[in-house]
Amino acid sequence: MPRMTEEEAWALDEMVTANPPKVSGDGRSGLFMKHKGNIVILDDVYSAWLRATAESSHKTPSELVSEMIREKMALAL
Repeated sequence: MPRMTEEEAWALDEMVTANPPKVSGDGRSGLFMKHKGNIVILDDVYSAWLRATAESSHKTPSELVSEMIREKMALAL
């Protein structure tokens, strides 16, 4: 990405200052609030294993977790 010139930076600053982003402030919208129930905190051992396994298998951690859950669900049926 090319760097902005000084003039472009000032123009962007003026535009954002004149048109600030709208936020709801309702405590229910926004990325983190919409997915609040889906955030899971792992301890260091599990998260390190998950990252290493994801890297070696060329998958995302979410893909690995989904696969593990599907396998457990299939065994439970």
